[in-house]
Amino acid sequence: MKNIQKRITTIIFFITLLILPLITLFSKKEDFSSLENRQLQKRPEFSLDDWFDKSFMKDFENYVSDHFIGRPKWIEAKIGTELATGKHEVNGIYITEERLIEKIPDPEYDVMDRSVDAINQLSASVNTPVFVMLAPTSAGIYSELIPKNAPQLDQHAIIEYVYSGLASGVSSIDVYDILNASKEDYIYYRTDHHWTSLGAYMAYSAAISKLGFTSIPYSKYDVEHASGEFLGTYYSKTLYNKIDPDTIDIYSIKDGSNVTSCTVNNGLEETVYDSIYFRDFLGTKDKYSIYLGTNQPYLNIKTNLQSDKKILIFKDSYANCFIPFLTQHYSEITVLDMRYINNFREYANPEDYTHILFLYNATTFSSDENIRKIAY
Repeated sequence: MKNIQKRITTIIFFITLLILPLITLFSKKEDFSSLENRQLQKRPEFSLDDWFDKSFMKDFENYVSDHFIGRPKWIEAKIGTELATGKHEVNGIYITEERLIEKIPDPEYDVMDRSVDAINQLSASVNTPVFVMLAPTSAGIYSELIPKNAPQLDQHAIIEYVYSGLASGVSSIDVYDILNASKEDYIYYRTDHHWTSLGAYMAYSAAISKLGFTSIPYSKYDVEHASGEFLGTYYSKTLYNKIDPDTIDIYSIKDGSNVTSCTVNNGLEETVYDSIYFRDFLGTKDKYSIYLGTNQPYLNIKTNLQSDKKILIFKDSYANCFIPFLTQHYSEITVLDMRYINNFREYANPEDYTHILFLYNATTFSSDENIRKIAY
């Protein structure tokens, strides 16, 4: 009996060590993993130089790892083992019972200082009022869920640091308090780094009065649950499947103003759409891109609102599900993403707008080198 058990163990060992890698090598390969939302390692081309500097073997190991048969199941088993041994962080994501939470990197204060200086310079050079709104991520609101003694930064302190450096002519918009007070509601996705449409509405209700308007009551909105199968960026980093998928919601008002056009410029050409919702993305991994589509340099929204109010927004992707609420107050909304722009004045004249808004999450703002380009 012992000999039989040894033979079975030996067979299993050789299957794992030899047969599975061989199957992997000859199986069909994909270039992109939709589950992990990333490009997979391509099969490296052999060269003597790459062999001697060991880069060939490194790339080949990554190639086999990325395309290994049953990779998601192996990762799931690995995470289960790590959790059982007390580890709660995978690829910079904390795994909790309720949600996945990002481990926030140390803020780059020199980067933030340069961004603040650029905003102050823009404000000093134009007559248009300038506003800054930094949103905490879920890590800044649900810090009590993070394992004890795990390093985590105080996002509220980071936001206050930025606001304290703004010139007197720049208005800061506090949304931290209302989000923190609403933390029991579904204001952040469980598997993604964005806030939900409800979280964006909470921020909108606090911000819009600063911009001189009265917020639309929540009771006036119809909420469409467009998808209940959203697995976001945190899931892609961990492939941890014990957290419930998220829900994508669309808010609309029957008697409100309507979007008449949405013009997208990708840096090469412009395309005009009749909606700010790109529903085709509901059938993809990147379901959050239903809001305004994928990030682009320039986007211009026009509504049928009888008003001369226009707003220019510098943003990261947190703005994407926030902007729909602004369509009830502005006849024109111009959206710029400085990651894809060198000279924003090629796209918009800040003097043509009623308001200028900088809308970023605190993590992005603390490391984004591109915001300073507005001062060029």
